[in-house]
Amino acid sequence: MECPTYNDDEYQKLVTRMSTPRVLIDNTGCSNATRLMIDSARKQGILLEAIQVLTDLNLSIKKAYICSDGRWFMDVFHVTDLNGNKLTDDSAALGYIEKALEKVHYGKPKTEEGPTVLELTGTDRVGLLSEVFAVLSDLNCNVVNSKVWTHNGRIASLIYLNDNKSDALIKDIRKLEKIEAMLRNVLKGDNDIRSAKTSIAEVSTHTERRLHQMMFADRDYDRKPIIDIFGESPVVLVQNYLEKDYSVVNIHCKDRNKLLFDVVCTLTDMQYLIFHATVDTSADRASLEFFIRHMDGTPLSSEAEKERVILCLRAAIERRASQGVRLELCAADRKGLLADVTRTFRENGLNVTRAEIATLENKSRNIFYVTDSIGNPADPKIIQSVREKIGLSTLRIKELPIVYQEKVERDESKGGAMLLSFGSMMRRNLYNLGLIKSNS
Repeated sequence: MECPTYNDDEYQKLVTRMSTPRVLIDNTGCSNATRLMIDSARKQGILLEAIQVLTDLNLSIKKAYICSDGRWFMDVFHVTDLNGNKLTDDSAALGYIEKALEKVHYGKPKTEEGPTVLELTGTDRVGLLSEVFAVLSDLNCNVVNSKVWTHNGRIASLIYLNDNKSDALIKDIRKLEKIEAMLRNVLKGDNDIRSAKTSIAEVSTHTERRLHQMMFADRDYDRKPIIDIFGESPVVLVQNYLEKDYSVVNIHCKDRNKLLFDVVCTLTDMQYLIFHATVDTSADRASLEFFIRHMDGTPLSSEAEKERVILCLRAAIERRASQGVRLELCAADRKGLLADVTRTFRENGLNVTRAEIATLENKSRNIFYVTDSIGNPADPKIIQSVREKIGLSTLRIKELPIVYQEKVERDESKGGAMLLSFGSMMRRNLYNLGLIKSNS
């Protein structure tokens, strides 16, 4: 019997099919979450890409089991929407996730030129964002989208701009140089001569990943916070399991949306490979464990390196922590809107700790997290006064999405829910991965 023959096109289709991430959805095996199973050929960053897709779809990851075997990996995620509900439309969700994974796996197709992307880092202070938006408004720049993070007295921002007159990409080199120079002066202030930076970005990295990279490059993890506004700090431990040449990272902290993305993003950009991992959440707590190596297959080599990983992971978790009152602005877009709103915040002593700016179909939909000038909770009377000046129906106090309180499994509830210690959690996962033998 002759063996079948394949032409080049058929062979390429076979290779493409084998390397493309595949997704399975199980909505019946778990009572309180939808289970997603993703498998693909292993490549650097594929785990982060998968998590990025899920978080961009506003899915909350309640549990995860990650395993890499040679050239292949299999990830299992237990997900809900932000209100704790299972996915209702299996087929639509499956198709959307598969298409999104395929896009990040092979790269986005070339499209028409988008907005100009501006990157800013510097020392945070009250009113800084107001000054930035005022400069852009005076230079006839329209802010299409923007994200702003602050941490340990530092600020990082990505701002997507169009020319206000032509509503198109800004191509005038002189104007771009003027924007950079003026904003650099704003960021410098009186005491940030060396570290303030502005630049026109030329790459299209995922926005939130780029913010992590910017703050990492700015070494926010190595700075002392001006005021402790995070309350309970994340607990991060790093140990070496030398018998199998792994380093084991354990994290215990308050659960929140996009937590797993922030941690995996940081480990990936620090050039560590994640071979196995488990994520478990209960109520508002999260326990995460990662088995990692350097790119050359070796574990972490020194106590100094371990300490750096601990500092960087703590910073990654804290950057997105929700600080202050969440205000949502919904209004018709117009020139100077952001400058006017943020100036009102500044004049009333409110500091913007995080912001998400979005414009769609001439509507501006923005989220601001505000505190008082030193990071304490803002006075409700001041918040009300600011709302009255901007418009009560335009600027609203918005609670965060309901954090899903995961129900404890029946077999666990008999003895009461307990958080596993780091030691027992690590031993259990080492056993499940076949790396050690049972002691029983």
